[in-house]
Amino acid sequence: MFKLLLLASLLVAGGTAAAQQFGGHPPSTRWRQINTDSVRVIFPAGLQREAAEVTGMIHRLAARPLHPLGKDFRKISIVLQPRSTISNGYVSLGPWRSEFLLTPLQNSFQLGSISWHRSLALHEFRHVEQYNNFRKGISRLAYYLAGQQGQELVNSAAVPDYFWEGDAVYQETQLSEQGRGRLPNFFNGYRSLWAAQKEYSWMKLRNGSLRDYVPDHYRLGYLMVAYGYEQYGNSFWGKVTDDAARYRGLFYPWQKAIRKYSGQSYPAFRDSALQFFKGQQAGNPTALDQWVAGQAHFAGDEEFPQWLDEQRLILVGSSYKKIPAFYIRDAGSGRQEKLRVRDISLDDQFSYRNGRLVYAAYEPDIRWRWYDYSVIRLLDIATNKQRTLTHRSRYFAPDISEDGSRIVAVQVVPGTSEPSQLHLLSSEDGRLLKALPNPDGLFYTYPKFFGTNQVVTAARNRKGEMALGLIDTETGHAQWLTNWTMRVIGFPTVHQDTIAFTATQGTADRLFIWTSNQLYRFLPPDSSAATGQYQLQLANGRFVWTAFTAAGYRLQQGAFTAGQLKRVSVAELAGPEPDFGVSNLAQGMDIIEQPADTSLYPVTPYPATAKLINVHSWRPFINDPDYTFSLLSDNVLNTLQSEIYFNYNRNEKNKQLGLTFTYAALFPWLRAGTSYTIDRPAAYGNNTVYLNEWQSNLGLLVPLNFSRGRQSRYLTLSSDIVYNKRYFQGIYKDTFDNRAFAYGNYSVSFSNQSQRARMQLYPRWAQSIQLNYRSAITLFDARQFLANAYWYFPGLLSTHHLVLNTAFQQRDTLRNHFFSSSFPFARGYEGYNYHQLLKLGANYHLPLVYPDAGIANIVYFQRVRANCFFDFTRVMDYTNQKVKVEADFRSYGMELFFDTKWWNQHEVNFGIRYSRLLDGALQGLGPKQWEFILPVNLLGAR
Repeated sequence: MFKLLLLASLLVAGGTAAAQQFGGHPPSTRWRQINTDSVRVIFPAGLQREAAEVTGMIHRLAARPLHPLGKDFRKISIVLQPRSTISNGYVSLGPWRSEFLLTPLQNSFQLGSISWHRSLALHEFRHVEQYNNFRKGISRLAYYLAGQQGQELVNSAAVPDYFWEGDAVYQETQLSEQGRGRLPNFFNGYRSLWAAQKEYSWMKLRNGSLRDYVPDHYRLGYLMVAYGYEQYGNSFWGKVTDDAARYRGLFYPWQKAIRKYSGQSYPAFRDSALQFFKGQQAGNPTALDQWVAGQAHFAGDEEFPQWLDEQRLILVGSSYKKIPAFYIRDAGSGRQEKLRVRDISLDDQFSYRNGRLVYAAYEPDIRWRWYDYSVIRLLDIATNKQRTLTHRSRYFAPDISEDGSRIVAVQVVPGTSEPSQLHLLSSEDGRLLKALPNPDGLFYTYPKFFGTNQVVTAARNRKGEMALGLIDTETGHAQWLTNWTMRVIGFPTVHQDTIAFTATQGTADRLFIWTSNQLYRFLPPDSSAATGQYQLQLANGRFVWTAFTAAGYRLQQGAFTAGQLKRVSVAELAGPEPDFGVSNLAQGMDIIEQPADTSLYPVTPYPATAKLINVHSWRPFINDPDYTFSLLSDNVLNTLQSEIYFNYNRNEKNKQLGLTFTYAALFPWLRAGTSYTIDRPAAYGNNTVYLNEWQSNLGLLVPLNFSRGRQSRYLTLSSDIVYNKRYFQGIYKDTFDNRAFAYGNYSVSFSNQSQRARMQLYPRWAQSIQLNYRSAITLFDARQFLANAYWYFPGLLSTHHLVLNTAFQQRDTLRNHFFSSSFPFARGYEGYNYHQLLKLGANYHLPLVYPDAGIANIVYFQRVRANCFFDFTRVMDYTNQKVKVEADFRSYGMELFFDTKWWNQHEVNFGIRYSRLLDGALQGLGPKQWEFILPVNLLGAR
């Protein structure tokens, strides 16, 4: 086991969760805090109510945990982030903190309708309890040896990721009237597999697939965790995780603990859990299920269909090989043409009326990483021209009026008395025409124009209940068409005086129609399907809706008749959400409904400079040929990263001790560092000179994000002043000038890339360019310039890529100082720092096979891919006699990469390279060279 842990630590290449952002707030941000004995909630001014409610919920959760995993408790800091349009949250070690991104989703079927910050508190605090009680046994030893990131690594190897998230989903479900464990949409994934009789191996269910739909570890985890609590009691998982975190039994501690406390083998336990929920399968196999069963792999998603006329539909489509785009489809023949690739968006929703289409697109702020926007795009389908109507806005789910003059959209601003508002905008210039009042603090989703002066929308109140209502655009008065209920309602659409929508009924999401003041259940063919029915559109005597299947969201269409309507009462939509046979959910506590007494939680300023030095981990790091041991520090606001490190370079055999700081609370970022290198080699004629080197730097970093439309664009500028002092060793110590000097280090990094589909290795179109110039500014002349670029083009198939590499480097010939080289030398050769180097490289990347298979629950192979390459490097150098020497270094060969997951959750990509050297004799190398390629990342946050 210790060998495995050592190997894992050596594989670590560093990393943070995608949700985390370094810096990201203007210096003018006024931070506040509620600081108690169990939690510190940090937030920008204006979020006092949300902060108090989060604090109160966490106090109640900490005081009376329903399913304790242990008795250990450590205080955590939670940072509330209201400026991002992304809905997310995480808890991390390294450093110990949590962040809540406060903008809720429009789609209530996915995460529910409970107030988002409360739902986050229920879910994320369970991760706090998990981390607090998993520092024991060998996991505690890992903490002592490597700090918080050491505990994270060892915990994740012992306790599967499905438990972390499934247990948190179970808590959010049991301690509220909703939670994902009560949402039919949450079960659609496994129901769709069962309905299509797709029987995947356990390792495939655990690790997913790049070509087949596999429900994620949240869904799998809930099935496992809920079954464990249901069958073996409230203490079951506490005992299992205690043994696993301690590594009792050393090898496969999780499997052994489940056998010990359930009396079943691990495979038998898994099968029983899946059968428990499969036995509750709602609905019957349909013709669509039979079609899905015949699909070899994931076919693609078809969503938000809308009628152009009697025969044509417009929809948004995507697949694992194609990025999202708008398509026009002939409803009879099924033939379709692509209208336009959709801009980068967080939601597939769009609205069409009279030749014009509107949707919300995602745009990040150029400077501040915690700020991003949702702007409205308007597309004329006749001309295929698109305009941006709003800028730096937070608009969601826009709809265009019948006459095309107005747009209604939901504006979301967390931390206000009206968390969402319906805004009426001009479709010509995006100008705000009217903001409808929202005195009850409702959260609106997917509004649609209904007639001239009304908007129909699904709404959520502060408790989390939903209703469908008509809002008068003149007065703001609301008429509610359904009762308020914890059952989810959404996706309203309008055709003349008829409103169609989806709502939860029983254990499934079904289609409903409201017309002439009456409510009807819509019963199309296959209406008893096991999975959900969404996005019903009526027009010209026809219907179309979207069905959830294991091959993707698929359109279902037909002729609309009165016989497809079944009258129901509004009361049938009310009532609690289902429990899907988990009777243990009835034991929950009333956590959400208890109001927060804000007087109990005084608000005080939180200094932006609080605890800037926060050492949390010490770990090895490998990026061959560099082997590093680092002491890491990050503050809770993530504005200062610092590191003390020792590095050994395998190529040059030198040793280096260093210290670095990067401070991102200002803009530009500030960075500084100092290092001392021992035994650094340098070429002197035919001899090697060794020197010790002390180097310090102070500089600025300007990271800019120009992502817009369909492209992601990043520009980073940096400038450093570096102080360098060399100490030559041995017989040459008096030959060279040992005086200190300073030089400037200036860099520009630019990348531009299109969106990438799941199965695509790289973007179809992209450019990545790096420029670096270093020049001595005191004592003597020394210069070096490097330009390195990668150019990405489509290959023969949609998952193939042609990648060209061009590079140029030149340094002075004075030999006063040799700057280190990052030139991408021809593969297979030693990369010497010649005076001038030119590189041309060609790569053709393609996938070979998707095994979707693993070994002993340790390693799982998702994809094997290859790269055929040819490299040409021309060097020009000068000897001591100033004689110019030219030489070419050519190589070709193949790289074989394995995209894998280790311990069923850590993505590790490694490869083998074979290089055939055409000019190897110039470096005394044989024609055949083999190398092991190891770019990996094993750490993250929850």
